[in-house]
Amino acid sequence: MENTSNKYQNIPGWGVDSDPNDNPNYPIKNYNGDDHQRLDWTRPPLQPVTVEILESVEQARMPAVFGTKLPPSGVSGMLRRYAFKYDESEYGHWLNLLLADRINVVEGILHDLSHFRIPNIFAEKGMKADWKYNRKELVTKIIVATAVTTAIVFWLKKKDGKSA
Repeated sequence: MENTSNKYQNIPGWGVDSDPNDNPNYPIKNYNGDDHQRLDWTRPPLQPVTVEILESVEQARMPAVFGTKLPPSGVSGMLRRYAFKYDESEYGHWLNLLLADRINVVEGILHDLSHFRIPNIFAEKGMKADWKYNRKELVTKIIVATAVTTAIVFWLKKKDGKSA
């Protein structure tokens, strides 16, 4: 293996942790038991539960604080409730949560439209920042989305023309 100690000496801070005798974690600390003698610690009071909170099947109790701004609702809420029946290490948990997020976006757009508000999708998707900092990628996304949408529309029109 190549010796890199001299190769990167010009980089500030390089090798600062290379000397084991100068490392505060070396040697590994010998615990003497006093570290775990914190019997005077009391758990903070729990936040009151005012909305439905989805709990992990892996945790024995609720955390002291949690978010209550957006309780689960609608189809996405049903999917989230279903996802929390699985362990956090299973695909059934995370894939359902990802799908619920996508459905929640559509629900949000429908909610805006039902209240006669036109959602500003460009701002919500961060396209202004993309235009400023990542213009090439944004233009590529728009071209691909337009091409795919056009192809689907032509395919559906062609399909309708054959069935008539």
